[in-house]
Amino acid sequence: MSAAPHVWRAQAAEAAEVTRLLVEFRDWLGDREPPAQEMARSVELLLGDPATEFLLGSTGGAPEGVCQLRFRHSVWTSTEDCWLEDLYVEEGARGAGLGRALVQAACERARERGALRIELDTNERNHAAIGLYESCGFSASSKSHGEAAGRDLFFGRRL
Repeated sequence: MSAAPHVWRAQAAEAAEVTRLLVEFRDWLGDREPPAQEMARSVELLLGDPATEFLLGSTGGAPEGVCQLRFRHSVWTSTEDCWLEDLYVEEGARGAGLGRALVQAACERARERGALRIELDTNERNHAAIGLYESCGFSASSKSHGEAAGRDLFFGRRL
């Protein structure tokens, strides 16, 4: 039986664990880019950036999950917004509540920093993630105008 999930803010000394989990996430997504060495450099850079935080989580022992948070000031709320950029839990740790604990800790950390909203994106076919996020209070309904106004959509473009 697993222990209750424990979540903490990653420190610079834990850069290798953050990188390891993000590389596993990259592989789980079916990608091979960026190379692990580039990811490690990015993690080290971001761990020194006050606008970025990584949360690590475990049900006992080594970290089994990671969450990346990015903060930016919003002209619409006059506070920071939080972007939950990445969430990954190792396959062997899934189903023990670690993903939920990471999302809840992300929301709490955003509140602590004064954010009035937290946002994320996920693939429409990732039903497990969608279920988790919805059960934690996230919605695709318009953040500005409510459900009657439709859904917010995420768009991207490679440059």
